[in-house]
Amino acid sequence: MEDKNKRKKYLKIRVSEEEMNAIKKKFQNSGMDTLSGFVRAMIFEGYIVQMDENEIHEIYKLVGNIANSINQIAFRVNRTGNIYERDIEDIQFRLNLLWQPLNFLKTKIAQLKH
Repeated sequence: MEDKNKRKKYLKIRVSEEEMNAIKKKFQNSGMDTLSGFVRAMIFEGYIVQMDENEIHEIYKLVGNIANSINQIAFRVNRTGNIYERDIEDIQFRLNLLWQPLNFLKTKIAQLKH
């Protein structure tokens, strides 16, 4: 290692017991060899992602509604042998509602890569 790249500076931070446990767990899951290398990677290459839990909850709710509608349609088709165009339109409508937040999340994730 060249002299200019030698690590001569020392960084010290204080963390709580819970924070240290979380850091150690993330380090163990990272597959990296050293904790200091892991921390440097997180500082220089890591991302801070803020997620709106309400948006994620809304996506789960939409998926649940779609699954429920499909189950009701499947039950009715199995019982009567009939499928109605309105049922298909309802599922298509709900899927369209789901695509908007999913595309938003996809865009945000793609921005993290750059």
